[in-house]
Amino acid sequence: MRRREFIALFSGAATWPLAARAQQPEPMRRIGVLMNRAANDPDGQARLAAFKQNLQQLGWTDGGNVRIDTRWGEDDVERERRYAAELVALAPDVILASGTLSVAPLQRSSRTLPIVFVGVVDPIGGGIVDSLARPGGNATGFLVFEYSLGGKWLDLLRQVAPSVTRVAVLRDPDIPSGTAMFGVIQSAAQSVGLEVRPVGMRDAGEIERAVADFARPANGGLIVTIGASVSVHRDLIVTLAARHKLPAVYAYRFMVAAGGLMSYSPDQVDEFRRAAGYVDRILKGEKPGELPVQAPTKYELVINLKTAKALGLTIPQALLAAADQVIE
Repeated sequence: MRRREFIALFSGAATWPLAARAQQPEPMRRIGVLMNRAANDPDGQARLAAFKQNLQQLGWTDGGNVRIDTRWGEDDVERERRYAAELVALAPDVILASGTLSVAPLQRSSRTLPIVFVGVVDPIGGGIVDSLARPGGNATGFLVFEYSLGGKWLDLLRQVAPSVTRVAVLRDPDIPSGTAMFGVIQSAAQSVGLEVRPVGMRDAGEIERAVADFARPANGGLIVTIGASVSVHRDLIVTLAARHKLPAVYAYRFMVAAGGLMSYSPDQVDEFRRAAGYVDRILKGEKPGELPVQAPTKYELVINLKTAKALGLTIPQALLAAADQVIE
């Protein structure tokens, strides 16, 4: 073989590994998702779909360059704990967690695996982050609401049921936000001369007894705040409000879809959409502890006219015009 041919052959062979490496696909990234709803829950499915859709717009396709492993915790403590351990064992690049009950077991399993949360009430009080501006640890995300929302719920109740003089506030006393939320509503009620009473939501029996006792005198109304217990006892709470003819304002739109009167809450589908942006940034190398926790930016008012009619209430036209959805 002549010298020139040998050099050409050798040079070509030397480039083969480089060319092969250049053609290798990027490694598939992995995202874990721990939802606090049941797998067949329409709201949960809508939130997850919004997350995946925005993730795809950012260049991440499930089954393409990313694999998404989803578990449905159903706001059940044991189920959430088991699924959290399963997802951490899969060693994903980041986990999306819905609700405080999902975040807590994930952080117990790992303090290094990045977590983006959605729907958490009080991440500082719950020990999830050090501060909203600089979370510091392995988690960041999106608040489900701000405490000032309690005053808005009270104002809406007064608008739809001006005869109400007493308000029962259903809240979970076992979580820091339950006490804080009641305090905000109580302060707002005192300024307008309304009586408020806290009602715990630890179990169905406690809710049923307390609401029945509260409903005996006339002119009562309900405010149903945020917490995992609301999801667990949603049907019971809506049934009790109807049975005792109590106008109620809820912190979740799914309660109105189930027959409740009215809800005013952050648009959680929008928050899942925004969470995709944080997951994208973490996959590209940013640290969750350096990404600030964000407050809701979009709220929605939902009114059930069928329920209003059953309660003998006339919804003000201005409120109907302002509603994002009216169920007839």
